[in-house]
Amino acid sequence: MIDRAGLAGFLRSRREALQPEDVGLPRGPRRRTSGLRREEVAALCHMSTDYYSRLERERGPQPSSQMLASIAQGLHLSFDERDHLFRLAGQNPPTRGGVSEHISPGLLRVLDRLSDTPAEIATELGETLRQSPMGVALTGDTTRYTGPARSSGYRWFTDPAARDFYAPQSHQFLTRMYASGLRQIVTLRGPDSRAAHLVDLLLARSDEFRQVWDNHEIGIRPHDVKHFVHPQVGDLELTCQRLVDPGQAHSLLVYTAIPGSESHDKLHLLSVIGTSALS
Repeated sequence: MIDRAGLAGFLRSRREALQPEDVGLPRGPRRRTSGLRREEVAALCHMSTDYYSRLERERGPQPSSQMLASIAQGLHLSFDERDHLFRLAGQNPPTRGGVSEHISPGLLRVLDRLSDTPAEIATELGETLRQSPMGVALTGDTTRYTGPARSSGYRWFTDPAARDFYAPQSHQFLTRMYASGLRQIVTLRGPDSRAAHLVDLLLARSDEFRQVWDNHEIGIRPHDVKHFVHPQVGDLELTCQRLVDPGQAHSLLVYTAIPGSESHDKLHLLSVIGTSALS
């Protein structure tokens, strides 16, 4: 059963403990609220202010597991706090480990401070969980995909448009890299894993994947420098730094350009154009 009073009190305490700078928001000179406002938390959780406010007032329907996951992420809850939230709402907590999509608060705090840099947090299957504004400007909103298409490797073999953002000379390497990486994850997670399911789907849909899969390549690592082709600013050579959360198998990917280079100037132009360049 849902513990409405406990849930409301927990939500209020977590909201009041967060400061705007903790979640990448400006504080503003006239701010008097202790912690975040309800409307700010609602926006972070991708829900209406009215829905979130009713939870804090011990009202409204029992939240679904999807709603609770959004609240846990929006409030930057730790894993223990997330599990506590689910139990207060009368739900079983999600599993932890490689299949979890809950981003650790530490990784989120780093991403929140990268508003002027292309960055994203992704799962081991290449599913984008969160992007910085510049990350969206660089590659578009890659969190919008659903089903198997959430995986960048799956899109690579099934959606020709997925290759448009990468220089043609890198396509062959990326084809081998995606197949190699997927094979490694299947070996790690087992034949009943989501990775194994993706392999079955790709074997049924892509001749190219079948050919490269039969090569049994393993250990092909991503290059440090990635060659992008942006529809507005053109070719970009960006260095990719990867910060890995081993407990969750999530990676924070940060893309930078050498200062003074042509790509550095194009990144600055991209920051001005913003997401309108891909609309």
